[in-house]
Amino acid sequence: MDSPVVAQPKPYLVTLERGRAYFWCACGRSGRQPFCDGSHKDTGIEPRRFVAARTEEVLLCGCKHTRGGPFCDGAHTNLPGGSPLDDPDSPANRAIPLVTETDGPRRWLDGGCFLIRPEAAPKACCGSLRHCRIVGTELGARHQTQFLLEAEGGTPPVSVGVSEAILLVSSGRGELVLSGRTFPVQARDGVYLRPRETLELVPSPGESLKVFLLASPPAALEWPAGRSDHFDGRFPQRVVAVDPAQRTGMGPRFFQILVDKRVGSGVATQFIGHIPRSKAAPHRHLYEETLIVLSGRGCMWTETRKAAVAEGDVIFLPRKQLHSLEATCAEGLSVVGVICPGDNPSINYYD
Repeated sequence: MDSPVVAQPKPYLVTLERGRAYFWCACGRSGRQPFCDGSHKDTGIEPRRFVAARTEEVLLCGCKHTRGGPFCDGAHTNLPGGSPLDDPDSPANRAIPLVTETDGPRRWLDGGCFLIRPEAAPKACCGSLRHCRIVGTELGARHQTQFLLEAEGGTPPVSVGVSEAILLVSSGRGELVLSGRTFPVQARDGVYLRPRETLELVPSPGESLKVFLLASPPAALEWPAGRSDHFDGRFPQRVVAVDPAQRTGMGPRFFQILVDKRVGSGVATQFIGHIPRSKAAPHRHLYEETLIVLSGRGCMWTETRKAAVAEGDVIFLPRKQLHSLEATCAEGLSVVGVICPGDNPSINYYD
């Protein structure tokens, strides 16, 4: 059997029609990529037939190394040319202006992309819990709302109703109580909250807890009169810690999945990643994404604007928005992201 040929080191963006059958080229030799034209003859590599379940845009594998054919799984990012970089000092990039003007705590880039400094956002209080909304439908999000929660003592129960929630413990240590079940947590842990469950923050003595909560579908914070006893025991594992052994390489970058379908999340996926000093080539995703900068300094680029980012900033990216996140410091950028809807943060495409 011959080996597949890399048709291109990036996926193909195509629109499928519900109910239609397609033959995806697996050999890489077709002249009508990403579909078969019969060129696989005598290679021993057969095309993959599939029927579209719905009418939608998808990314079909172009490198032919996917483990989930016909769909891209990010395998191209570790092939030659699959993780292209961009020169921030090129004449075209140097002509892009730096955005410094603010709209409250936000700086706006192209296409509804914005950066927010949550520390500068006004906070409301419910008992000992301080909170603010930092991403929401009123700001262009379609699949999520995100809140910052801060506590220096035990808090009253809070809920996002029938939505799911993914949390990041940004700083501090203590416990999160999920509908009566207690989970020890520390900085950089990812946490999953099921629909109809309640959340309480209990910092350790002398500590404060700062937690980002992302609800999907979009939801408001709710303040029930008491703790819910509706803990979904089908999903007992709720806290996922950083584990270097679980990293996935993505060219010069790497990431680790924290919260995903393994712990019950059916809509969104949370990951923690590192970007060495570099600027990725501008690219797009088919999912909506929110990034929290944990450490380092960098620059967020869109088509005609760019803005400096640093530890504590949150970046919102609408679906299909062209962008590039550059790390400008020697130690690079560490980020936590949530993609929604989606399950693989390494899947991107280029114009």
